[in-house]
Amino acid sequence: MCGIVGIVSTSNVNQLLYDALTVLQHRGQDAAGIVTFQDNRFFLRKDNGLVRDVFHTRHMRRLVGNVGIGHVRYPTAGSSSSAEAQPFYVNSPYGITLAHNGNLTNADELSEDLFRTDLRHINTNSDSEVLLNVFAHELQKLGKLTPTKDEIFAAVSAVHKRVRGAYAVIAMVTGYGILAFRDPHGIRPVCYGVRESDDGKEYMIASESVALSAAGFRMVRDIEPGEAIYIETDGSLYTQQCADDPHLVPCIFEHVYFARPDSIIDKVSVYKARLRMGETLADKVMRERPEHDIDVIMPIPDTSRTSAMQLAHRLGVKYREGFMKNRYIGRTFIMPGQKLRKKSVRQKLNPIDLEFKDKNVMLVDDSIVRGTTCREIVQMARDAGARKVYFASAAPPVRYPNVYGIDMPAADELIAHDRTVEEVQNMIGADWLVYQDLEDLLTCVNDVNPDIERWECSVFNGEYITGDVDEAYLARLEANRNDASRSASGATMTADSGIIDLHNDDD
Repeated sequence: MCGIVGIVSTSNVNQLLYDALTVLQHRGQDAAGIVTFQDNRFFLRKDNGLVRDVFHTRHMRRLVGNVGIGHVRYPTAGSSSSAEAQPFYVNSPYGITLAHNGNLTNADELSEDLFRTDLRHINTNSDSEVLLNVFAHELQKLGKLTPTKDEIFAAVSAVHKRVRGAYAVIAMVTGYGILAFRDPHGIRPVCYGVRESDDGKEYMIASESVALSAAGFRMVRDIEPGEAIYIETDGSLYTQQCADDPHLVPCIFEHVYFARPDSIIDKVSVYKARLRMGETLADKVMRERPEHDIDVIMPIPDTSRTSAMQLAHRLGVKYREGFMKNRYIGRTFIMPGQKLRKKSVRQKLNPIDLEFKDKNVMLVDDSIVRGTTCREIVQMARDAGARKVYFASAAPPVRYPNVYGIDMPAADELIAHDRTVEEVQNMIGADWLVYQDLEDLLTCVNDVNPDIERWECSVFNGEYITGDVDEAYLARLEANRNDASRSASGATMTADSGIIDLHNDDD
């Protein structure tokens, strides 16, 4: 999962981009990058690390210009090498930089075509660089010295015909403007907003609406599936549907876990959706155990807090914060290796013993992926004196890998894969485990926006909407994503050159 942002302003955008990436930091903690444009030059800074660690005063001073794009990343199809931090750059045609959220399911095939047919070289393992080169090639084929909006949109249409998978994209074309487009299923989110300045309108495009509101931009709308939006450097804005048969099928896991609760995605309030998840989960608790003996309900901070509060309210049970979180420890979800992940849980969370002692506690998490964290937390609750430890997941069992931009592990690393609820319950050491039903989860989001007819739920039901994911593909994915491969790739990480003036690379 990644976060993307692009801005066309009437003044320098470096601080706006930095602030937006900080707001979107929850979408990726592996790497960050910003590229701006001024006087026919790109100015780029990218590296591994959090936004606050990648950009220092000396970098910000060199990121000049009124137009720019930014990216925060955690690794999906690529490795953790800083050489794969985004945005990516290609010099022909015109000079294009690109930031991408998602994952291409035919990246290997495209990479081969780019080499043999398009005569383009791919320098990393990132599917985002593949996507950039596909777009650049399609734009170059049109052969215009000065690209107009018609050529830009024609190139996006050609990209849709060649590329499969999930992609929300922001690109910058040297001296002309910023382009954003979304895959024909709208799997990954992207929206745009506007604000008035003394010198005219300014535009921002971002993964989540919260980045717009935090910067004082008024959200206009989500970019539609298959649609492209092109904003020239003078502030002229154009939109066009570029896909032949678009259908909105957004990723439901955005609302379960990834998105901030104060965001609105495809007209669905993430906060309202999570409130509804707590309500439907409470209804299931009452169906299964109407005479339950739950004394207190506690969230596993932070994303489960909204659902846990509503669960407690609906059941008429006390809500308590039983764990204190160390916010300076990264997400265990992303960490390579089970041992490192297990160690991190105890560094990240600390129980308040008096909230657990001699109580029947129900712990609530947004989802259960590997189960390693859950098992540690259940044991921590017992060590703190809990009499019984129940566990509730606001999402259904995660049984299948994700291929659309969420770096979920291989199937055999998913605790619920080929296991019953009772088996998972025993593995995490809980006295009772309750999962949200998929039908109830769909009801939660559809109640907020009934116009969405279908959701991308592959991690729960194994149905991949692009129609090109088979057992052979999943086998290749598993080979690339297992912890052993990830550890090996980490041993070959290379250093990035830091900030780059693409016409003068003195640091």
